[in-house]
Amino acid sequence: MRENKETIIERAEEAVLHTYNRYPLVLEKGEGVYLYDMEGKQYLDFAAGIAVQALGYHYPGYDEALKSQVDKLMHTSNLFYNIPAMEAAGKITKASGMSKVFFTNSGTEAIEGALKAARKYAWLKDKREDHEIIAMNHSFHGRSMGALSVTGNEAYQAPFRPLVGGIRFADFNDLESVKAQITDRTCGIILETVQGEGGVYPATEEFLKGVKALCEEHDILLILDEIQCGMGRTGYMFAWQEYGVKPNVMTCAKALGCGVPVGAFVLDEKTAKASLAPGDHGTTYGGNPFACAAVSKVFDIFEEDHIVEHVREMGAYLTQKLDELADKYDFIEARRGKGLIQGLAVKGRPVGEIVVKSQEIGLLVITAGNNVLRLVPPLIIEKKHVDEMIEKLTGAF
Repeated sequence: MRENKETIIERAEEAVLHTYNRYPLVLEKGEGVYLYDMEGKQYLDFAAGIAVQALGYHYPGYDEALKSQVDKLMHTSNLFYNIPAMEAAGKITKASGMSKVFFTNSGTEAIEGALKAARKYAWLKDKREDHEIIAMNHSFHGRSMGALSVTGNEAYQAPFRPLVGGIRFADFNDLESVKAQITDRTCGIILETVQGEGGVYPATEEFLKGVKALCEEHDILLILDEIQCGMGRTGYMFAWQEYGVKPNVMTCAKALGCGVPVGAFVLDEKTAKASLAPGDHGTTYGGNPFACAAVSKVFDIFEEDHIVEHVREMGAYLTQKLDELADKYDFIEARRGKGLIQGLAVKGRPVGEIVVKSQEIGLLVITAGNNVLRLVPPLIIEKKHVDEMIEKLTGAF
């Protein structure tokens, strides 16, 4: 006999550590841009597993590529070469114009590797052990001790101090505040090209180019976190490409595998030649054939089906419709974002209540910070899905 929703939720609460306040939904399957709970209710998905399911659910060719790899080989460790990892790395370096890839299991692990690369790069120059990294206030880079140390959120950090030392914080989109934090010990500056969790704030062109210039002047590594805003979401394969500001290190994950847990940090040629060496960093699962088969297929689909170009078209339409919505409702203070990562800043209404009301109507959206409604749908949405979202969101309002 099949268990009901309440029983499944109760069993989960008994066995799973309660670090998430989950919504009382038991999602069972997906198709296209829709999810279905175990009771058969349909939801238009404008959350995409927090920007992971860029191709929605069961995109043609994706499942087949994974099933084919399962029949061949799942894991070997990094003591040996495997074909999918080689193919996936080549496609990432081609798309980014960067040099070397290290595969991880998550975005957080990618951040850890990026931070180590920055410190090793500086250590090789002067052998000092007191190098510092500048991060941004209101940023989010992950929950491990290193990633948390560069996450500019007091509430996240406080219970876990002491964190990794040598971190200074500046204000996002405030170049003078970054300049004020630079010392002769600064080895890296890390920031999200578009701040996601902090409220969907894109970097300004002046700021990003200014930070890049500071890094070049002082031989500091620029680390751009593209975990959420990369992989086509802004209408460019990587968000920094719109600005023409190539980082020394880039982190990516989420949509990199479109559902399979995989991340990577990517180094430019200068950093790859003078940072991490054998014995400096490692991972058992990272770069396994199964995960890399997913990455490789994702890049093929993006290229063959012109996903990035589609995002530019749909992003413009979504922006227009959200601006119209913001003009209609006084409690929407602002719309922010690029392409298919958008946020509506809400004042005077609990944003969490809007999320719950949306679920009741059959729409999945999420929050960013305390007062922002975040929309990060699959990149394959059409205009009809934007229209449906607007109709449902209006009903939730």
